[in-house]
Amino acid sequence: MSAQSVPIPQTRGTTLDISSLPSDASSSSLWDRLSTWASENKVVVYSIAGVAVVITGAGVVYYLNNSRGETLAEEKRRASKKERRKAKKEKEKEEIEKDAAPTKVEESESIKKQPTVEAEPAEELPKVDESTVDLLSDQERKEFATKLKIAGNKAYGDKSYNEAIELYGKAILCKPDPIFYSNRAACYNALGEWDKVVDDTTAAIALDSEYVKALNRRANAYEHLEKYSEALLDYTASCIIDSFRNDQSAQSVERLLKKVAEAKAKTILEGKEKKLPSPTFVTNYLQSFRPRPPPAGLEETAELDEGTGKGQLKVGLIAMSTRTGDGFESASASFDKALELGDLGEYEGFAYNMRGTFRYLRGENADALEDLSTSVQLQPSLTQSFIKRASMHLELGNREAAANDFEQAMEQNKEDPDIYYHRAQLHFILGEFAEAAKDYQKSIDLDRDFIFSHIQLGVTQYKMGSIASSMATFRRTIKNFDKVPDVYNYYGELLLDQQKYQEAIEKFDTAVEMEKQTKPLGMNVLPLINKALALFQWKQDFQEAEKLCQKALIIDPECDIAVATMAQLLLQQGKVTEALQYFERAAELSRTEAEIVNALSYAEATRTQLEVQEKYPQLASRLQGMGGGLGGPPMR
Repeated sequence: MSAQSVPIPQTRGTTLDISSLPSDASSSSLWDRLSTWASENKVVVYSIAGVAVVITGAGVVYYLNNSRGETLAEEKRRASKKERRKAKKEKEKEEIEKDAAPTKVEESESIKKQPTVEAEPAEELPKVDESTVDLLSDQERKEFATKLKIAGNKAYGDKSYNEAIELYGKAILCKPDPIFYSNRAACYNALGEWDKVVDDTTAAIALDSEYVKALNRRANAYEHLEKYSEALLDYTASCIIDSFRNDQSAQSVERLLKKVAEAKAKTILEGKEKKLPSPTFVTNYLQSFRPRPPPAGLEETAELDEGTGKGQLKVGLIAMSTRTGDGFESASASFDKALELGDLGEYEGFAYNMRGTFRYLRGENADALEDLSTSVQLQPSLTQSFIKRASMHLELGNREAAANDFEQAMEQNKEDPDIYYHRAQLHFILGEFAEAAKDYQKSIDLDRDFIFSHIQLGVTQYKMGSIASSMATFRRTIKNFDKVPDVYNYYGELLLDQQKYQEAIEKFDTAVEMEKQTKPLGMNVLPLINKALALFQWKQDFQEAEKLCQKALIIDPECDIAVATMAQLLLQQGKVTEALQYFERAAELSRTEAEIVNALSYAEATRTQLEVQEKYPQLASRLQGMGGGLGGPPMR
């Protein structure tokens, strides 16, 4: 996304995918605070949303901090995918066999009271069927059930699954017991008969609604049947019953959330209209490049017929300068029209650059790449096209192509400070903070008037643990750019991270007032959102925090960060239904598949909470008890 952003990707795999990165440094650290809070307060998160939202892959912005800036060397030391998959299968098999094996834990209360009964030879086992079972006394039924169950356990241990199924079935005739159903389900599990696993585990759960092994077995069967929502609900119930102590169940929740979200994301993408993101996002992306005058001949004063390609380029540049949603839509349409009309002469490479930029912002990555590639062929000296293409390559996971584009840009103009600024972004995203700091400094040395190089350098120093250096950089930047709201907003974020709440809020207020004065039609709403989070973290002031988020959404209804922050605040208060609506709205606003998956994962977690409350009311009340004071921990 934005080349100006300083996202912290949370990486599990070795594939780089930063398609869901926030649009700027400020928005990135907003997500980072949400992530940190959730990962440090998991039980409370569970008590709010029902499940933890954990999504593998770099660029996750919703929550759970994982490895940051994992090096390639560390990646190589990890087991290969094939080895991990093999180990996982062996572990799953071991768990299934362990679960199905006859253990003391699985003995029903009535059987526990019986004397120890040795497994009898087959010919000595009780003869029982539907026609004779009613003739048995209660005591005989209990004794027969015990003998048949023990024999079933032995058959299971010998992997004689069909024999075990028959024996457990006869035990069930004598005494319907959740253990018997669950053990027979284990046999069907071993045979891959998933529908029958579901039937037997459902019967077990009907007899014992908190039977964890049966819930896990049914969830596993549902997953094999690709009924991911049902599996998610069962794993979630299992987690709650175990008070979230079972890591394997929690990991299953995480895995299922991603699967459910991915399936729904594909459906959404098929019918999703490509459109520009919020004005806040677009503005932050565009201002990540140093402002330059229009190409000679396309100035606002130039007399050009709007019915020509050159005239449409001029119209697009004027519309873009308004920094409003309507202005950006108009600019995008004008750049499209300019290339349709043609006859652009020396401006053709520039036209492809601008159309590619807005196609990228709309999420039309393939078309955007094609436009930027055409631009560099027509006008190699336009280094912005190389830089933008590099950012796209990085977003698509192609680090080598991104680095190559930066090299080509430097061949054209090694004194272009934008090259070093955006290459620093690449290093930052990959966790290479020392290299990032060098490039930010190089960008400053070439042009000291671009505020974001100073801001990003300060943020990078902070990430490196050089707090004093970072604070000094920000104080110096405020002195040199005292009329620019962005620096106050970013500085406020670092103060907030240090829990210097009063100072942070003062900086956010300064940024808000400056935004009102300097950009009345295109105000950046991020300081409002930051202040909302600060008030929540400091004073648990939900009411004022919500008001600030609502205000941000009035100014910029398409701001995904404001929407997601509002959802978080609603979850903190247990307003699950309202929070779900905001998470679904966040999915609608997302540009790429990865972003949609992120938003939908939160939505599915919230939806599961509602289902838990409906289907397992006793678990819902227990869950709330675990959470304690929901407003207690800071959302950082």
